Amino acid sequence: MAEGKKSLNFIEQIIEEDLSNNYKKEDLKFRFPPEPNGYLHIGHASSICLNFGLGETYNAPVNLRFDDTNPAKEEQEYVDAIKKDIEWLGYKWAKECYASDYFQQLYDWAVEMIKNGDAYVDSQTSEAIAEQKGTPTQPGKESPYRNRSVEENLELFEKMKNGETPEKGDVLRAKIDMAASNMLMRDPVMYRCLHKSHHRTGNDWKIYPMYDWAHGESDFIEQVSHSFCTLEFLPHRELYNWFIKKVSNPGEFEPKQREFARRNLSHTVVSKRKLLQLVEKGIVDSWDDPRMPTISGLRRRGYTPGAIRKFADSIGVGKRENLIDVAHLEFCAREDLNKIAPRVMGVLDPVKLVITNYPEGEEEWLDAENNPEDESAGSRKVPFSRELYIEKEDFKESANRKFFRLTLGKEVRLKNAYIIKGEDVIKDAEGNITEIHCTYDPKSKSGSGTEESLRKVKGTLHWVSVKHAIEAEIRLYDRLFTEETPDGIKDKDYLDFVNPESLKVVTGYLEPSLKDAQVQEKVQFQRIGYFCVDRDSSEVKPVFNRTVSLRDSWAKIKN
Repeated sequence: MAEGKKSLNFIEQIIEEDLSNNYKKEDLKFRFPPEPNGYLHIGHASSICLNFGLGETYNAPVNLRFDDTNPAKEEQEYVDAIKKDIEWLGYKWAKECYASDYFQQLYDWAVEMIKNGDAYVDSQTSEAIAEQKGTPTQPGKESPYRNRSVEENLELFEKMKNGETPEKGDVLRAKIDMAASNMLMRDPVMYRCLHKSHHRTGNDWKIYPMYDWAHGESDFIEQVSHSFCTLEFLPHRELYNWFIKKVSNPGEFEPKQREFARRNLSHTVVSKRKLLQLVEKGIVDSWDDPRMPTISGLRRRGYTPGAIRKFADSIGVGKRENLIDVAHLEFCAREDLNKIAPRVMGVLDPVKLVITNYPEGEEEWLDAENNPEDESAGSRKVPFSRELYIEKEDFKESANRKFFRLTLGKEVRLKNAYIIKGEDVIKDAEGNITEIHCTYDPKSKSGSGTEESLRKVKGTLHWVSVKHAIEAEIRLYDRLFTEETPDGIKDKDYLDFVNPESLKVVTGYLEPSLKDAQVQEKVQFQRIGYFCVDRDSSEVKPVFNRTVSLRDSWAKIKN
């Protein structure tokens, strides 16, 4: 066990107990087994961090195994995306494995089960099989094909394998107990006919193993010591163990399945089917749309691997499902970005500020600290001139004493620059303010050491020089759904709760230090929030995504 570990979660307690009994440290091996039928989401990130984190804690190998047993839904695109996500999170797998690596072995074991009287070919329809399953309080009925001879079963199974049986035709079922209290033990299906091309095996196979048959046997082949999965697989554990005992020898090392509860995230959905609908219906642009809870979407939005790992670690693992407020994920992002993101100035809702007593045509380059949280981050030069942009909300013609920003007759400081005083405004025909006129104190320059520069004023504003400003597209992303549990409200469709304000696009004006910012580069727009450069960005048209605001704006709405 790693030194300095103060408390163990229940999964670590299971491992420690096994190590104190019949397991050796070299026996430990874990796995992360995604199905490549979509992009990974924040829920998968918790499982990734759990399994790979255990690997790091115990210095044990962790396999990445793709559960690729359904070619109708799986694609190489998803395989590639999953690998990229795991690497981005900072993890390395010991072996890259695929359930399809074991198709021949699984088939051979199935043949042995038929020979031993543990499996049979059922020629009923899926509807008939489902009807005969019974209920939790009533036993099921045996299939009329349950007692076929071994020879007939082998012949029919061979035809299934060769593609001579049509899709939705015969299935291979395990012969267990149709009166079992656990309905999953009532002769579960092991193979179905599926004449689809597989992204790795092509058209070699016409039958594909079901999850319960392939998963446990894959763990056994790889000698995984602990197979951790979510709580809905608890009823499957009995079947998992039954299948493994059918292929293992007495006393042979067998994997152990244990379950943990999902941690659901508020204001989102994580069902791959529903995420796909969001893409197909054009509600979002793609799987990596920054509003999506996918790892690729979070990455594009500007989240860091450190923020996601901290989030997964902080919510931990438990035995009961609960709802985690997305504000906690946003908090983890702010905390991580605060340490690493350079501070820059950008104005997103501009009004022009004219310093009437500043010499026309003159400009100066002022020192600005890059990140007060990081002494090694250094500083940069920011251009200052007579005409600036400030945020419209930072000015009021008249205001009460609680308004500490710019107003007529009062002073504020311009960040890294001078103290200014509001003097007058210019308005258009509709009465909208088009220019604010002010004066500055030339002796009040920040950092100059003069008595005037040390003078205290209550407000400090960010700004951008009009002459030097970079025009950029700013995408202000927010939560995709207005409800905490959009897919859990009775008689309502989750799409009814799509947030119409989840994306606002504005034109912003940024300081020139951002001219050469690269895709995925992260910054803090001072007093506004954290942003990163989007992949749509270009030299002609820079594009920045808002990762998170500086504060939780939704907290005000809830209160």
